[in-house]
Amino acid sequence: MLTGEKNLELLAEPRNIVITTHHKPDGDALGSSLGIYHWLKAKGHRVEVVLSSDFPSFLDWLPGREEVIIYPEAPAKAKDLFQQADIIFCLDYSALSRTNILEPIIRDTKAQKWMIDHHLEPESFSDLSLWDSKAAATAQLVYTFISQLCQDRSSITPEIATNLYTGIMTDTGSFRFRSTSSEVHRIIADLIDAGADNCSIHEQVFNSSTESRLKFLGYSLLNRLEVIPEYNTAFFSLTKEDLIKFNVTTGDTEGLVNYALSIKGIRLAALFVDRTELIKLSLRSTGDIPCNKICREHFNGGGHLNASGGSSHESLDNTVALFKSILPQYREILTK
Repeated sequence: MLTGEKNLELLAEPRNIVITTHHKPDGDALGSSLGIYHWLKAKGHRVEVVLSSDFPSFLDWLPGREEVIIYPEAPAKAKDLFQQADIIFCLDYSALSRTNILEPIIRDTKAQKWMIDHHLEPESFSDLSLWDSKAAATAQLVYTFISQLCQDRSSITPEIATNLYTGIMTDTGSFRFRSTSSEVHRIIADLIDAGADNCSIHEQVFNSSTESRLKFLGYSLLNRLEVIPEYNTAFFSLTKEDLIKFNVTTGDTEGLVNYALSIKGIRLAALFVDRTELIKLSLRSTGDIPCNKICREHFNGGGHLNASGGSSHESLDNTVALFKSILPQYREILTK
């Protein structure tokens, strides 16, 4: 769905633009941001990418990464950029709260807010919105923004293509999730034609683990995996001591929940991580098991049908106990 299309006229002249995405950006968030960053820069706009936090090290190679401003590292500069902005691109989030410490700054700015996103239940804050909950990734919508809305497919460079490919690849689980439509494959083919080196991208993202991360993975599989066969459910619960022991950094838990879902017969998987100030939860499922409903109703979160996130201010043990207690409500769909 597209709203506020008339505002595209603003891009006819050079503008001050800030690109933002959600806290702790994943591959789609950063790939989308850097993809549109390169396109806007080429059009003569003054563009900056400002993040509320760091991001996984396996994304540190993305073209344009060196230009990214991380707010806690340069708050004065970042605030000044927001104050001078004509347009703020809001990518891969549908509620300003997802930007964490940037939320009040974005709300207070006089700049137009342009949202490009695929998450459910968008907040009404944008002057222009390109939103589609059926899209596989925000990077897919950025491709649509450039190639269709702005009719500028010919301007997609290898740098843009690499970032957008990475965003789509990571948000579709390497093209295996149900959101990977034939249209997504056609877009991916076009991005390869535009210069995305698919082999190199996969190598950079998936073959760049540290020794400590692999040992952490092995430890988690051996000691922190619990299977509940009567509900076709499995989960990991990680303590803050686990994180310290293996020097876990941003991105090290990425994809861990999928190992639980990969067990034969498992239909619902969860990852609980004790981040000290709160418990972070990731849910993954198969079929029609509603991760988003579970997270929304019980864990202050939401997301997609088969991939959602949430949080809890209870202890790790109490949060896991709550999760177990709600499984009987979904017995029929979990065991059919």
